[in-house]
Amino acid sequence: MTMMTRMPARRRIVLVAAVALSLPLSLAACGKSETDADRGAREGILLTGNGVEPKTLDPQLNTGSPDGRIISALSEGLVTQDPVDPFGVRPGVASSWEHNADSTQWTFRIRPEAKWSDGTPLTANDFLYSYERILSPAFGAEPAELFYGIRNAEAFNKGRIDDFGEVGFSAPDPQTLVITADAPMPYLLNMLATYTFYPVQKAAVESNGKMLDRDNAWFEMGKYVGNGPFVLKEWKTNQYIEVAKNPNYWDAANVKLNGIRFFAIENQKSELNAFLSGQLHMTNVGSVPVERIASLKKSIPDEVRTDRQPNANYYEFNVTRPPYNDPRVRRALSLALDRKLLTDRVMLGGETPTGGLVPGGLPGYEAMPAVPPNAEEARRLLAEAGYPRGRGFPKTEILINTKESNRKLAEAIQAMWKRELGIDVGIYNQEWKVFLDTRTARNFDIARSGWYGFYPGPGAYLTLMTGNSPNNDTGWANPHYDALVAKALATGDTAQRNALFRQAEQILASELPILPLYTGAQTTLVDTRVKNWGKDGAGNFKFVSLEAK
Repeated sequence: MTMMTRMPARRRIVLVAAVALSLPLSLAACGKSETDADRGAREGILLTGNGVEPKTLDPQLNTGSPDGRIISALSEGLVTQDPVDPFGVRPGVASSWEHNADSTQWTFRIRPEAKWSDGTPLTANDFLYSYERILSPAFGAEPAELFYGIRNAEAFNKGRIDDFGEVGFSAPDPQTLVITADAPMPYLLNMLATYTFYPVQKAAVESNGKMLDRDNAWFEMGKYVGNGPFVLKEWKTNQYIEVAKNPNYWDAANVKLNGIRFFAIENQKSELNAFLSGQLHMTNVGSVPVERIASLKKSIPDEVRTDRQPNANYYEFNVTRPPYNDPRVRRALSLALDRKLLTDRVMLGGETPTGGLVPGGLPGYEAMPAVPPNAEEARRLLAEAGYPRGRGFPKTEILINTKESNRKLAEAIQAMWKRELGIDVGIYNQEWKVFLDTRTARNFDIARSGWYGFYPGPGAYLTLMTGNSPNNDTGWANPHYDALVAKALATGDTAQRNALFRQAEQILASELPILPLYTGAQTTLVDTRVKNWGKDGAGNFKFVSLEAK
């Protein structure tokens, strides 16, 4: 273990002229020999890149990882992410739980000491309010489908029933929450650890608007009431969000950090320079410029972290638009790609090519192998669809969110399609919030996408592509696919469930409304003074600490 007792030479000589992090005076007004990271370590304030300005801090509306990192510091569910095991959980608001033999009914004991950040008690009724809110049709929450499988959750969310009392949630007393499912849900705990299942406070929500108002500003600075290890302290738009230790958190005595500052630095090179010059303890997850990974592993090996995570990375086709409504075109574009070349020569971060939506690394389920490139067959299919050697192919664009690695990947795919098929494809990037809205509005030809499942099972990914999923931006629907996914979710036997999921994924791989690319790996720079930050998808700010020396 390398102990940092002084600023390394490589950090002293880096000049950062273009990065303006707008640090508060408590960290900026330091002596020349002390960096912001040094001061932060001494004061227990973690400085981390976060990539983008959050679109929302409402856990029930959020669908993005950058926003989710901040939300997970401000709120907590019944259980919380294990800091070491990416597939494990630890007690959160619930001190204990139990379930019946087939995992269709779960009973959680709410801690009597659990409180909101304003000091008011948190009870099982808060979860009932929160779950009714996210499942209400008028609220239109995209993540609501994650509740499907819980008794009548889908029926309520789709307006087939209007009595929330018929949904599988009950609170026999203030310290007991019972969840009843239609089918076995052995993966429920992993789902409950994610921000979609965090509670929201009724008083905070309704003092800033109506329960089902999507524009409710309850989560903004000066209004946020959470129940997590930290509270919202300061929010400077497009600069940083700072959180401070929550004295009313039930386990405050074991929270090591005094605060965290999340910096919105979209430019990866600027973020790298900020880290090298001692302005950050951590870069954003997976944001290291790919061309620098190899040299950084040589120069600062103890601070380079490559985590192999079960996250799916793919492109979406808008199948409501020609020519992408033709499966021959979609298959031609897929066969023209050399995915191994993309991961080995372009991404450079340890990614693994895949041929399906479900990523590698999930226990008990093998990812589909990547389809080998076949340019001859790709050209034949494109010609059959009416575009021989790309002639007559309409003007089209790849939509990406602003990030250098996204552009590098898009440029490599653009070049492969030009070389093998003779088609010209443009690249259009948008900032994070606009990008999400554009995809949801289905105002694109081809769009970058990625997904980290809310539990370690294929269902966490394959449900994305059902015809009525709010996360399916492609416009594609297949009743047979939907039926297989529904049957798998209702099956208690793991082997049978996975076999049904495999059949569904084969339909997806055949019709290709999405273009599978790779299972991700995330390279992050982490100061050696940062302790207890997990690997391979594990990580929980509650357990992180900083060494001052």
